[in-house]
Parts: sequence; C-alpha cells; structure tokens
Amino acid sequence: MGVFDRISSIFKANVNHLLSKAEDPEKMLNQIVLEMNEQLAKTKQQVTAAIADEKRLEKQYKHEESQVQEWERKAALAVQRENDTLAKEALARRNEHQNLANEYKIQWEKQKQAVDELKESLRALERKIEEAARKKNLLIARQKRAKAQKQIHETMAGMRDGSAFESFERMEEKVTDMEARADAAVEMAQTEDVKLEDQFAELEKEGSIDDDLAALKAKVSSQSQA
Repeated sequence: MGVFDRISSIFKANVNHLLSKAEDPEKMLNQIVLEMNEQLAKTKQQVTAAIADEKRLEKQYKHEESQVQEWERKAALAVQRENDTLAKEALARRNEHQNLANEYKIQWEKQKQAVDELKESLRALERKIEEAARKKNLLIARQKRAKAQKQIHETMAGMRDGSAFESFERMEEKVTDMEARADAAVEMAQTEDVKLEDQFAELEKEGSIDDDLAALKAKVSSQSQA
C-alpha cells in the first residue's frame, strides 16, 4: 500500500469514527480538516525524505562517473608510459566504477520518477484539502441555516397551537378586569365623599334657617313692643 493509499485509509477511518461520535457537525468538520492537515504535514515529511534519497543517489552516481573518468585518465597515462600492467589495473578500476555508476543511475532515475509522482500526488492532496476546507465553511453555513430554520419552524408551530395566544388573551382580560375594579373603587370612594358633603350641607342649611327664624322672631317682638 502506497503512502497516499494509507493516508486515504486513515482519513476514512477518522471520518467514520467522528461521524459515529459527532453531535455537532461544525465541530466534526473542523476536526476532520484539522486531521487532514496533520496527515498532510506527515506526508510532506515523507516526500522530503524521498527527495533527499533521490539527491543522495544522484550524488553517488555523479561521484562514480567522476571516478570512471579519473581511472580512464590514469589508464591512458599508463599507456603513454608503456606500462600495460598499470593500464590494465586502471581499466579494471574504471570498469568497476562504471558498473556502480550504471547501477546508481538506474536507481537514481527510478527514485527521481517516484519523487515526481509523489510531488504531483502531494499537490493533488493539497488541492483536495483546500477544497475540503472551503466546503467545510459552506457546510457549516448550510448547517447553521438549517438549524435556524428548524428552530423558527418549531417556534411558529408552538405558537400556532393557540396556547400562547390564549394565555395572552387571558392576561389581557385579567388586566381589563383589574382596571374595571379599580375604576369602580374610585367611583365608590367619590360617591361616599359626595354623601358626606351633602350631609354637612344639610346641617349648614338647617342652621341658617334657624338663624333666620330667630332673627325674624326678634324683629316681630321689637315691633310689638313699640
């Protein structure tokens, strides 16, 4: 199983685990994207290690190539000095390094191809995670809107059953009754005050007539005596 196949399996396992536990989609989506980025960071480390291996193989290949050239130069020098024995030994060394160079070149080219594929896969993974992050924000917005619509619907349904309005009407009737009772109490108090004032007015009126009568009697008596 390749690196990215393992990452895909980890993502699926994490998503299924979160789905089984999740009660809040927003928290779940944030957690999924967080774990994706954590896996992406680990994948980048693996790709970096693969690139380092490719560079090491390239360096070893170039080193062996330089050795091939060096021993070929030495063989040519031995030939110039008419020393066939040294020339043969130098050519034998050249051939050894050439064989190693050929092997390193093959491994380097394979590693380079693998690194190129890993880089492309990494870029694709980054794009997918970026897309997932954008979709996450969209999904969270849709979830919040759906939740708000549900709450509004439940509120409206609760109000449509009449209980809230009936309670409101009862309270209105109760307040109206209290106002009526208060008005009646004021009116009764005013009526009592009027009755009391009328009684005192009668008393004052009776006193005035008595005074008038006494004055009249005194006047008549004075006239009689005259």
